[in-house]
Amino acid sequence: MINIDELKFDEKGLIPAVVVDSVSKQVLTVAYMSRESLALSVEKRQTVFFSRSRGELWHKGETSGNYQNIVSITADCDKDALTVVVEPVGPACHTGSESCFFNPVYENPDLKDFSLFSLMKLIEGRKTEKTEGSYTTYLFEKGLDKILKKVGEESTEVIIAAKADDKKETIYEIADLTYHVLVLMIQMGISIEDIHRELASRHVIDKKVKQEKMTK
Repeated sequence: MINIDELKFDEKGLIPAVVVDSVSKQVLTVAYMSRESLALSVEKRQTVFFSRSRGELWHKGETSGNYQNIVSITADCDKDALTVVVEPVGPACHTGSESCFFNPVYENPDLKDFSLFSLMKLIEGRKTEKTEGSYTTYLFEKGLDKILKKVGEESTEVIIAAKADDKKETIYEIADLTYHVLVLMIQMGISIEDIHRELASRHVIDKKVKQEKMTK
């Protein structure tokens, strides 16, 4: 851990802070911190910025309720910029968007930007805005029993492929299973954040168990 005094603030006493969602890894916003706001951020465990336009400290969420609970703060190699990883409570942008970055400037047609979150949003769109001929829409129209049946079938396919020690086929079947599980999650109103929190809580428990075993 480095000391705040080791950081390099600019001539106005500020340092840029790139705020990133701890689960989706999406960049939420870029703001500035002063020594005081950084110290307060660490103390409160929530982001406190320095508003350059208003010339004052700004506790994110104080008026909107959209707080950002800090997971970690990391400085770059030159110690003149920060990455602040957070668990956001509500949208980061004043427009109501999850992220302040939503205006595309360029997209490489040869490189697709893919994530489970983008796939989740696509699947959710097939439920809210039904698309004719869409398999995903078909699953939602058939309901929970059909979705559960497909999850069961794909789970079996994963087992068969893995039992045959066929790595390529196992990857293919795991992808199918993952897709159908995401459909199930949308159907039941379960988010990736919900699963992330559950796994994180188990990690802490597992860590404690390992520590206890080591002390015996």
